[in-house]
Amino acid sequence: MSRTVEATAHVSAPVLAAYRYCEAVTGQQARNFAYGIRLLPADKRQAMSALYAFSRRVDDIGDGALATAEKEQRLAETRGVLARIKDGEVAEDDTDPVAVALADAAQRFPLPLGGLDELIDGVLMDVRGETYETWDDLKVYCRCVAGAIGRLSLGVFGTVPGAPEADRAAEYADTLGLALQLTNILRDVREDAGNGRTYLPTEDLEKFGCAAGFHGPVPPPGADFTGLVHFEVRRARALFAEGFRLLPMLDRRSGACVAAMAGIYHRLLRRIADDPGAVLRGRVSLPGHEKAFVAVRGLSGLDARAIGRRQAVRRRG
Repeated sequence: MSRTVEATAHVSAPVLAAYRYCEAVTGQQARNFAYGIRLLPADKRQAMSALYAFSRRVDDIGDGALATAEKEQRLAETRGVLARIKDGEVAEDDTDPVAVALADAAQRFPLPLGGLDELIDGVLMDVRGETYETWDDLKVYCRCVAGAIGRLSLGVFGTVPGAPEADRAAEYADTLGLALQLTNILRDVREDAGNGRTYLPTEDLEKFGCAAGFHGPVPPPGADFTGLVHFEVRRARALFAEGFRLLPMLDRRSGACVAAMAGIYHRLLRRIADDPGAVLRGRVSLPGHEKAFVAVRGLSGLDARAIGRRQAVRRRG
């Protein structure tokens, strides 16, 4: 019997329906994420879809048009659902398919569900309009909304037995989440400004003359926008380099999933570095054929093997 059949044979009809709902949400609303998790076996793909669907619910509350007080109430209610999942109080016939799927995933995998509490904390920062003076301040936010998701994902992936530095896997997953989130912040700088949000550290904006914000297709007069973007790109690249050390610790298909998702954002970062002004003119994205190339490269294990060789050289040195 194949692994896919084995993974789904013991799942009841209500739970399977809940997973299918989460997979539909993921496929419709998270193209880059869905592109990566399709490389996983069924049980891991289902669990990742459940994590995404819950996370999407939290994000949608934060990004919606409700008043601040109502958003805070909705987030409190969502935290209550998470508490029920943690306490094993969600039945298979519960009317909330996301809760049903996530509860089942938490039984099958060692998910650090407190990471979803961190996500809610991060979205509350958005709701309350927090800004970030320094990179250390912004890191707190990024760890909540992205690093925590990296650590949760690692709970699904696991590490291969005997992998060197496996005790640092959660640290690397967290760092890779930071790299993806900083790339997102750069890509969405104008869209976020239009929604009244500024994520880049205030001290960085002031350093490059960009404190006036980004509300049009050209930078503010006198601003060194290119310098600002290149400064943040260097920071993101350092985070990617550190976070990619996770890849050799994962099995082939989990490593391919991470390499595909992170690889897409790494290439987006390269496009932003090549043309910083593009993020003010529109949304920077990759064409489908380039995403497919990233996925094939990840599935081949080329990135994981190259990183593994570099780490082995460092250990011998």
